Amino acid sequence: MSTTTLLSVELLSEHDVVLARQRARQLAAELELDCQDQTRFATAVSEIARNAHQYAHGGRVEFLLDDASPPMLVARITDRGPGIPRLTDVLDGRYISSTGLGVGITGARRLADDFSARSSPNEGTEIVLGKRLPAGVRITPAVINAAIRALAPASSLDPLMEVQQQSQELLRTLAHLREKQIDSDRLAQELAETNRGVLALYAELDERALYLERANELKTRFLSDLNHEIRTPLNAVRNVARLLLDGYEGPLTDRHRKAIEMMRNSTDMLADLVNDWLDLAKIEAGRTEIRVDTFTADGLWGALRGVFRPIETDDAVWLIFEPPPPLPMLQTDESKVAQILRNFISNALKFTERGEVRVAASPVGEDMIRFSVTDSGIGIPPEHVGRVFEEFVQLESPVQRRVKGTGLGLPLSRRLARLLGGDITVESEVGRGSVFSVVLPIVYAGGDATVPRQSNESSAEVSHV
Repeated sequence: MSTTTLLSVELLSEHDVVLARQRARQLAAELELDCQDQTRFATAVSEIARNAHQYAHGGRVEFLLDDASPPMLVARITDRGPGIPRLTDVLDGRYISSTGLGVGITGARRLADDFSARSSPNEGTEIVLGKRLPAGVRITPAVINAAIRALAPASSLDPLMEVQQQSQELLRTLAHLREKQIDSDRLAQELAETNRGVLALYAELDERALYLERANELKTRFLSDLNHEIRTPLNAVRNVARLLLDGYEGPLTDRHRKAIEMMRNSTDMLADLVNDWLDLAKIEAGRTEIRVDTFTADGLWGALRGVFRPIETDDAVWLIFEPPPPLPMLQTDESKVAQILRNFISNALKFTERGEVRVAASPVGEDMIRFSVTDSGIGIPPEHVGRVFEEFVQLESPVQRRVKGTGLGLPLSRRLARLLGGDITVESEVGRGSVFSVVLPIVYAGGDATVPRQSNESSAEVSHV
């Protein structure tokens, strides 16, 4: 980007102010600006030039071509006067001096496409006005030479002719404005009515938003505070059922045992729903804490094996934990990583009638790790893959009708993964199975990234579940 100086005009008298206006209009015409833009540019230049002559007792106007994008015709007016007090207030429309200083500046600013101003008591004032050239005009040496040549025949100036031409321009502008006055009045009335409607709508929306925000805060606080009140009776029912099944109150008939097992299973399902629901509420309320632990993938596998070993299904499904490759020690929230994988494995076991569920870990680059759970189950139709992460959504299938869930496990898992700085991906094919993966940072943000590496030579553990 560069600028080329076309002409300078010294502002020594009122005659020079008129000359600056004429030169501005001539250059604008030569560079193919339309009549209105010629008048706007010339008027803006003359206003600032008159200020320099009147308040600074002299100055200079330089006309330049700027080959920026888009190219511009630029007028730079400088003086060595006392500067403009409260220039920022003047430009913001908050101040007009008793002599009227400020009206010309703000008016010129509105007429220009580009405007800048700086002023100080010691250095004077510099104001730069820019007018964008039409789209087809390109700044080339030929264009620059033509503009300079166009100024040469106009070396002699008749101030009276310039004033007459300015008056004609004003008359044309007034006629044009009168033609549009009726339309402008009607448009102003329509805009006023529209503005009143918009203001009323905004007021109503603000009131609704405030109401919804308060309702959401109350809902989140209510759910979070129910942690103890709901879990305590649920745990009591589960413990009583376990004691009865263990024969604490004596032998049970088959009918009683079946009823108590049904009660225990229903309570377990309700407890899972409450736990997931409260966990989601805590995340929404911003009350979830990240407790950074240092652990290995092997240790995580051991904890998961302990969780799923007591689960009884038919012998047609195998749960396989693949031995992880050499990986760094993980520094993140182990309980939340385990919760994500428990949800993956539970879903895989529910929807796999025959085959295997395989749990694996692998590095992703140098600072990320992928945990994946692969099953040979019923799979998910492509159009429904995104829906499994919606709260309380359960896809229709024969297996789904037999096996009930909360519909919160996967939405909660995605929230937890993103809290830990990662995310979840799904690959699935109907009839062939699914792969649910979570990719997480090996070191949670703020943790120590310098960790030893583990090595693992053990073989995969396979078990019926």
